[in-house]
Amino acid sequence: MSTAAASDVLLDVRDLNVSFTTEDGVVRAVDGVNFTVTRGQSVGIVGESGSGKSVSMLTIMGLSRARNATITGSATFEDVDLLNASEDELRRIRGDDIAMIFQDPLSSLHPFYKVGWQLIEAVRAHRDVSKAQARERAVELLGLVGIPSPRERADSYPHEFSGGMRQRAMIAMALANEPKLLIADEPTTALDVTVQAQILELIGRLQQELNMALVLITHDLGVVAEVTEEVNVMYAGEVIERASTARIFSAPQHPYTWGLLRSIPRLDRPRDEPLVPIPGRPPSLISPPKGCRFFARCPYEPDGARDTHPELEGASDEPGHEVRCLLARDTRREIWEQLKQGKTPDQVRRALTVQQGAG
Repeated sequence: MSTAAASDVLLDVRDLNVSFTTEDGVVRAVDGVNFTVTRGQSVGIVGESGSGKSVSMLTIMGLSRARNATITGSATFEDVDLLNASEDELRRIRGDDIAMIFQDPLSSLHPFYKVGWQLIEAVRAHRDVSKAQARERAVELLGLVGIPSPRERADSYPHEFSGGMRQRAMIAMALANEPKLLIADEPTTALDVTVQAQILELIGRLQQELNMALVLITHDLGVVAEVTEEVNVMYAGEVIERASTARIFSAPQHPYTWGLLRSIPRLDRPRDEPLVPIPGRPPSLISPPKGCRFFARCPYEPDGARDTHPELEGASDEPGHEVRCLLARDTRREIWEQLKQGKTPDQVRRALTVQQGAG
């Protein structure tokens, strides 16, 4: 969280802006993002597709550099400014101090090479060891992530693995050199629910055992509940709410976060209760709204939201809980209490209108 001592901060991202020049105009994919990750901490970045969460982390890894990209701000990993680091510096850090699990393991693993060979290359790229030593490390890693008969499976090709096993192999590759920071980009999207739970449990366990920092990118708040301590909710290129994971689920403050929570199934609600999708679509990042970027989809119509762009500011008495919203704090608290009781956004809005008229 923001209260961490400077010596504990592993990654410090300040005012990160990423835009891409296209034929249709300049796409502001990431707009003024700030966050920190401390040693051993697990942080979730949540939002819809196109919210900027993946671009943020790809930029930090140096993977969004392109002729049409404009990147400003800073991303300091220990003492290295990743945004201004040379390609050689980034190659030294990537796969060693920082590793990333990508969304699609089949496209991330080379189909023409055996899984063990790819793990061996990942080890030898950063460690001065023999092929025999690297192979033993590869077998050890496959066993660590729960792949049965790891010595035999090291000689398998990616297409001979199931989806869950390929994802485990990707995790093994990411852990090959015991990174200080692991970035997992939608690591369970293409997996069935049972395998998804196994992968999340595995990531959480390894993160604790190896004392790695973890950044988990997902569109699913149910996923971050499993393994993260802090959540950053992104919308239209901005962080719109940040809090501890427990706080995000018990007392969220932003209408978008409420919408995300109401759109996932819950065991403590009636089985026949319908899920409530968030109406509308995110705004264009070529010409984002002047005011609140969520205004067109917000059921509560805060005063001035069309023309006033809200700042990220303290949302509650809990340190580190911040929100980007023009609704008054007491109003936000009251709305959430009514939503928890099962009322719809329309019912809540009507109740607020009646109260304001009576006042």
